[in-house]
Amino acid sequence: MKRIIRFLLPLLILSGGIAISAALIASGPEATRQRPQIPPPTVEVITLKPQSYQVQVASRGTVSPRTESTLVAETAGRVVKVADNFYTGGFFEQGDLLLQVDDRDYQNAVIIARAEVAQRQLALAEEQARSDQARRDWQQFQQQNPPPPLVVRTPQLENAAAALAAAQARMRQAELNLERTRILAPYAGRILTKDVDIGQYITTGTRLARIYASDALEVRLPLSDEQLSHLTLPEEFRNRPVVPATRQAGVTFSVRIGSDIFTWSGRLVRTEGSIDINSRQLFVIARIDNPYQQTADRPQLKIGQFVEARISGSQLEAVYRIPRQAIHGERTVHIITPENRLERRELDIVWRDTNYLVASGPLRPGEQIALTRLPFAADGISVRITNNNQDGRKGQNQ
Repeated sequence: MKRIIRFLLPLLILSGGIAISAALIASGPEATRQRPQIPPPTVEVITLKPQSYQVQVASRGTVSPRTESTLVAETAGRVVKVADNFYTGGFFEQGDLLLQVDDRDYQNAVIIARAEVAQRQLALAEEQARSDQARRDWQQFQQQNPPPPLVVRTPQLENAAAALAAAQARMRQAELNLERTRILAPYAGRILTKDVDIGQYITTGTRLARIYASDALEVRLPLSDEQLSHLTLPEEFRNRPVVPATRQAGVTFSVRIGSDIFTWSGRLVRTEGSIDINSRQLFVIARIDNPYQQTADRPQLKIGQFVEARISGSQLEAVYRIPRQAIHGERTVHIITPENRLERRELDIVWRDTNYLVASGPLRPGEQIALTRLPFAADGISVRITNNNQDGRKGQNQ
């Protein structure tokens, strides 16, 4: 009997526990399912208003001379003098003496040529006298018939005159060679490279230096089709301008040196006649006049220096300037409706620059665009606007 009780007692206790648990579960409160409350995303906005916008076309190029020349020796001899400013980077004015070649041989040649001219003049005068005497003798004995050319020495007179003309030409050539021993600056400019120095023997054709004019510098700028649509380019036909000079676009050049940025003003002066087949871009030439005027606030431009350029383009009216951070993809923005809901909209872009896109529509004044990026947001979701101006209005389009 005791064995049976010891065996059944655990079973009874286990069964009672199960029954009590089932009763508790059946009589307990039923749990309800609830969706988690997700707060709406917060965004910063700008309020749109139409405005005028001056297109600034960005390009870049390398500074080059407007006029560049190679000085070449036209006479042979030893260089006996060089100017103090005859060095790479030296400035000179038009007519300045740059080099002097030993001219003693050329002075002797001029003296010899002048002596020959004097001899030929004397020979011509003697022949003229003989001819006049022969004419008088003929007229004294032959009153009716004209004298033959040989009688009045016409061939001899013409030969003497031709010899004099040749001697005079040799004298002018000798004087020209003497003049060429002095190498003068053809214009006001600067020396790009120096190739000879004092004591060096040069021959005809020796390169002396490379120089360029200092009155203006030029920059060759590439432009894309989109940029060209907003510019008035200088064009001409048969040396006559098609576009008036007053409509030529102004250009601002800038150079960064360390933490400083220096600027120069220029203008577009001409357009090249073909499009580059590799880049499919058209090159225009901009000119900087008087680039070496004395200014204490900026350095001098150098040939070969790389510069940034901003060209004044067309004036756009009633457009909207939108920061690039508000653009999704190529042209999509998030409009915030009056109910603070998000609406995707594709814009009609008319211009792009580094920081902004300019759109003509479809936008309305007073609409708000989200500046905060919501890459996976769907149309119609609620948002919360965070930024307010001091006067209580939402952010404005600057």
